[in-house]
Amino acid sequence: MGASHTMEVSEFCLEGRFINFVIKDGYKLKGLMLGTHEGESYIKLAKHLRAAFDLRLPPGTWLQVVGYKKHDLKDGTVTLKAERVMAARSDMGRVETIAPIQEPPSIDNVKVKPAKAKATILVCQKSDCMKRGGKAVCQALEAALSDRGLEDQVTIKGTGCMKNCKAGPNLVMPDKTRHSRIQATQVPALMDKHFGDKSLEAQPENLREVAISNGKFYSHK
Repeated sequence: MGASHTMEVSEFCLEGRFINFVIKDGYKLKGLMLGTHEGESYIKLAKHLRAAFDLRLPPGTWLQVVGYKKHDLKDGTVTLKAERVMAARSDMGRVETIAPIQEPPSIDNVKVKPAKAKATILVCQKSDCMKRGGKAVCQALEAALSDRGLEDQVTIKGTGCMKNCKAGPNLVMPDKTRHSRIQATQVPALMDKHFGDKSLEAQPENLREVAISNGKFYSHK
């Protein structure tokens, strides 16, 4: 029997409350969990949505999701893949942007350069990392972004376990460099390392060396 006879594909439209994102490998956005009257549903995000989704979306937001449903007649599994995600009417006023509503341009059309997405710093939010100072690290990151005027360019996103609990707190910078055992006092030097700091460059050489040496980074790609 051919694949077309074992797989049914149809459109779906769901409304429900956003529960959380589904993250793979500690930083790769794959989909979202949506709570509906039928229970919780995992919805995979199309590639163009994963690249542009606003990760600051608060849990509990009412969403409307439109996409395609694949039903495998052989084993009975159902897969949902979102092509459009928007705020449901009840939350339309308080949610500015979730993801692009329009379909991505086809290859035959003129390419439109997308708006530059924010760089994202991923910070593990699991209990082991929090006990080792993760909350203070998040607060220090927010303060460092504010001090450098980077709030509009860089965002902080909490994630699930990064599988390196004993070396927490763990975080991943926008260039995918992972840092472990980071403490709040090390954050300013870490930010200087990744984003540069003109005020640091203007300091005398000996003071600059002291500032950098105080940032004892445990990092690896």
